[in-house]
Parts: sequence; structure tokens; C-alpha cells
Amino acid sequence: MKKIFFILTLCSVGLPIAAQKVLTLDSCRALALHNNKQINVSKLKQEMALNIRKAARTKYLPKVDAAGGYQYFSESISLLSKDQQSALNNLGTNLATAAGGSLTGMITGLVRQGIITPAVAQQINGMVNQVGAPMAATGNEIGQSITKALETNTHHIWGGAIMVRQPIYMGGAITAINTIATINEQLAANDADTKTQATLYSIDQAYWLVVSLKQKQVLANSYLNLVKKLDSDVKKMIRQGITTRAAGLKVDVKVNEAEMQVTQVEDGLALAKMLLCQLCGLPMEQDIVLADEDRKQLNVNLEELSTDVADKSSANNNRPELRTLQNMVDISQQVTRLVRAAYLPHVMLTGGYLISNPNLFNGFERKFAGTWNVGVIVHVPVWNWFDGAYKIRASKVATSMARMELSDAQEKINLQVTQSRFKVKEAHKRLMMARKNIKSAEENLRCANIGFKEGVMETTDVMAAQTAWQQAQSQQIDAEVEVKLAQVNLQKALGVLVY
Repeated sequence: MKKIFFILTLCSVGLPIAAQKVLTLDSCRALALHNNKQINVSKLKQEMALNIRKAARTKYLPKVDAAGGYQYFSESISLLSKDQQSALNNLGTNLATAAGGSLTGMITGLVRQGIITPAVAQQINGMVNQVGAPMAATGNEIGQSITKALETNTHHIWGGAIMVRQPIYMGGAITAINTIATINEQLAANDADTKTQATLYSIDQAYWLVVSLKQKQVLANSYLNLVKKLDSDVKKMIRQGITTRAAGLKVDVKVNEAEMQVTQVEDGLALAKMLLCQLCGLPMEQDIVLADEDRKQLNVNLEELSTDVADKSSANNNRPELRTLQNMVDISQQVTRLVRAAYLPHVMLTGGYLISNPNLFNGFERKFAGTWNVGVIVHVPVWNWFDGAYKIRASKVATSMARMELSDAQEKINLQVTQSRFKVKEAHKRLMMARKNIKSAEENLRCANIGFKEGVMETTDVMAAQTAWQQAQSQQIDAEVEVKLAQVNLQKALGVLVY
């Protein structure tokens, strides 16, 4: 039913400004909740907190990253030094030189021993020289081919990789982050409840203020009519010589005072309606009529003191301010876990696929090729000069401070609930007394009017009776509105002021 009523209320907003709008308390609340910008901001904060919580959940899941690139190098990667390359390129010549020198020394030794003649030795050297030249060339070719085979040709390098990272144990950091995200979502909801209750409280106060001023306007006009009637009667009596002109002047003063009261009430009523329109999100010049403003008596049940719901535990559970402070305590505890997790071992499973050109795994072949890899990364803090211990102590102190603030707020709210209960009882008693005074004031005014007509009472007696009647009526209006506001205060103190 509330949803249907809310929709009908919003549809009625589109009516022309000149049209008179009849608003109930529920319709004023609905308009205020719909048009209040702070409440709309709180709803956006809730949506933001929801997305942050969903993002925190993803930290349990593996992360997949892909990377690729191209790089040009002015020099290629060399597996051989320049001396090694020179030795290989002249491999045959170096071998022939070494072998020739060794053979020459051996032949010279044989000549000295007289085993062979110098002529034979000369012939052998000639034959060696004829065979050594082709062998040196062949050896050089072999060395050059080896050097060429070991060239990497890595001027142009293409590479790419896909990496997978799966946290296994992060010291409890991921759990703490997710818990904080959940608590932040609760914080956003509590903030929305706080602003909603504050808006409803402001609307109720403005609504009953308008009702009170409207009834006082009616009362002021009634009182003005009474003193005008008395002024007319006194003037007739002056013309007949029954009373003095001084009595007439006194009545004239009362008429002027009554007219000033009417003006003041009308101005106050106009300002109160403008305030109510502003809170409801309506144009301040909107002509509105409240459903309760023309009632002679407000619907107040004197037998219901609203003490059955005035439970302190209810306030502790329902007040969004206390829930917010409890959230701050919980967040502080999770922050301590998060700080501690930074100094615990971290274990992460890694894997991926690496591709490159040239192929690093097949002699720098100019083709794309890759390989899979799987591994485990373990990070263990060893020594940090007690940095972690100091930070953990500081975080625990912050938690203790948050608990103290929560306890202090609970004590103050319990006192507020008790005060609100007393105010509700006082307001009901004041209303009962005001209704009794109404009967006495009406009877007193009736007797004064009769006595004035019979000539046994003075004009001042009638004016005093009229003033007493006006005060009694005004006290009843104030008492009825005070009961309504006292009940709203109690509901707000208990955290049950909802739409």
C-alpha cells in the first residue's frame, strides 16, 4: 500500500502550482525521501560500496595477465668472445702452423742424430708444405662455419607472455579486505538510515508546526471575533450611558492586540508552509493544505504511553549511529589483521606461457616458439626492526579508542531514550490537564458573558475570561502537537522512526 501511495503522491507533484495540494504526513514524508539530495547521495554510496565489495571478492580468484612487445638491439647476443671467434675463423691455419712447427723440430732432431740426411729432410719438408696448405684452408672453413652457426641474430626480438597468479596464503590479508568491504557496505546503509531518520524527523516537526499554527490562526480569529463582539456591546452601553468610555478604550486595546496576533500567526503560518514545501522538494510558493490542519482535536491516544517499545536494547540494535560506530570497531579490528598479514609469509602459485622470436629454446631460430612454466613464490619477512609489532600495537590502540566511543555513545543514547520516555509521559499529562482547563475556561467565559449582560460583572472580567479561554485553547493545541513530537522524538531515540 505504501508503494501505491508513494506513486500517487509523486504523480500529484506534476499538477500546476496554482492548484491547491492536500498533503498528509505520509505524503510529505514520501516527497521528502524522494527529493532529498543527501538521501540520494547515500543511495549512490551504497551502490559504490556494493561494487567495491564485489571487487574485493575477486581477490580470491586467479589473475591472468598478457604482455607482448618488440625490441630492436644494435648488437646481437654473442655466445663467443671476439678472441674465440678469431681462433675459430683461423682454426686450420693455427693447427697447420702448430703441426708444422712440431714436425720441423722433429726432422731437425733426426738430422742431428744422423738418422736421415739433410737432403731427405728437405724432401720431407716439401711434402709437408704441399699437404698443409689445403688442410689449413679446410680447417679455416670448418671454424668459420662453427662461428656462423653460433651467431644469434638478435637485432629484432619479438616476445609475448601469458601469466597466471593464484594466491594461496597471503597471511589473511584477502579475508580482511573482503570483511572490510562488507562492513563498508553496512556503513553506507547505516548512513542512509541516519539521513532518512533525520529527514523524517525534520518533516514531522515542520508538518506539526504548520498544523499548530493553522489551528492557532483559527483560534486567533475566534478570539478576535469575541473581543470585537465585546467591543460592539461596550460601545452600545457607552451610548446608553451604562458604562464609561474608559472601559471602551480597554476593549479597543484588546481588539488591537487580537488583530496583531492574527497577523503574527498568519505570517508564521506562511513561513512554516514555505519550510515544509522546501523540505518536501516542492516550490516554496506552492499552495498546500494539510490533512490535519482543520481538525478540532488531533488523533491522540492518551492511554498509549509508548513505553512498550522504549527498550534500551532496541535502541542499541536500531540506532544507525550505534551501528556505524560498531562498524568502525569491526573495521579497526580487520585493519589490525591486515597490518599483521603484511609481516606473515605469503605463498602464491604462478604459471604461464612464454613465446619469443627468435626461438630461445632452439638455437635462436627465427620463428615464434614458446614454453609453459609453473612455479611457487614464497615471501617470508625475516627482520624489520619490530616495525610490524609497533604498527600492530598502534592499530590495537585505535580499536580500543573506537570501542570507547561506542560505549560513550551507548550511554548517551540510553539517557536520551529515558529522557524521551519522560517527555512522552509529561506531554500526555499536559494534554489531559489542557483538556480539563478547556472545560473550565469555557464555563468561566459563559458565566462572564451572562454576568456582563445582567450587569453584575465588569468589562475587565469578561476580557479576563476571554484571555483565559484563549490561553486554554492555545495550551491544548500546544499540548496535542507536543504529544506528537514527543512520540516522534522517542521513535527517533529508539531508532524506529521509519516510513
